[in-house]
Amino acid sequence: CTVLMCRGKAMKDFKGPDCRFVNFKKGEAVYVYYKLIGKSTELWAGSVGSDFGYFPKDLLEINHNYTNEELELPTDVSFICF
Repeated sequence: CTVLMCRGKAMKDFKGPDCRFVNFKKGEAVYVYYKLIGKSTELWAGSVGSDFGYFPKDLLEINHNYTNEELELPTDVSFICF
């Protein structure tokens, strides 16, 4: 279940701590697919170009919403870097 929720512009450069995070430069378009809740409310997940990963939601200025409908899906799955 992957739905493009919104698009935004990076307000500053971001380099994630590991491979689970997507890196971006200030001004780049970031596409949001997941707004995390629970233990990680400060992170969203999305893409920049062909790269996908987590990023701090506070670094994104939303400039287009594709949907206002949100669906909560419980999960305990995480991924690891190799």
